[in-house]
Amino acid sequence: MSVQNATAENIEKLITENEIVILDFWAEWCGPCRSFAPIFEQAAEDYPDITFAKVNTEEEQQLAGHFQIRSIPTLIVFRDQIMLFNQGGALPRQALDDLIGKVRELDMDKVRAEIEQAKKEGKA
Repeated sequence: MSVQNATAENIEKLITENEIVILDFWAEWCGPCRSFAPIFEQAAEDYPDITFAKVNTEEEQQLAGHFQIRSIPTLIVFRDQIMLFNQGGALPRQALDDLIGKVRELDMDKVRAEIEQAKKEGKA
């Protein structure tokens, strides 16, 4: 699957209608962003069951603000509409593959139970 563009208008639909979504927050002037782009695009081809989307922080400043992006590139990963990963910095391909494997292996019922428990304890 090709990389999609995420915007304020389509971000909610991307997250709610896809099991796993990986967002790459980037900007044209960012050297590390340009270096990471081919890795991200190749991963999108290699994992057609995952939604890969890029957020241009220059064009989507409100969206970048909503996700509190402080540095770019930043990757955010959602599974079942739950944010599981949010980290600045470009990942090498092997690290991205490892991250995808870990996201796929998660027991999401257990994750939801942990979130509920944290809410009850006032930690979330």
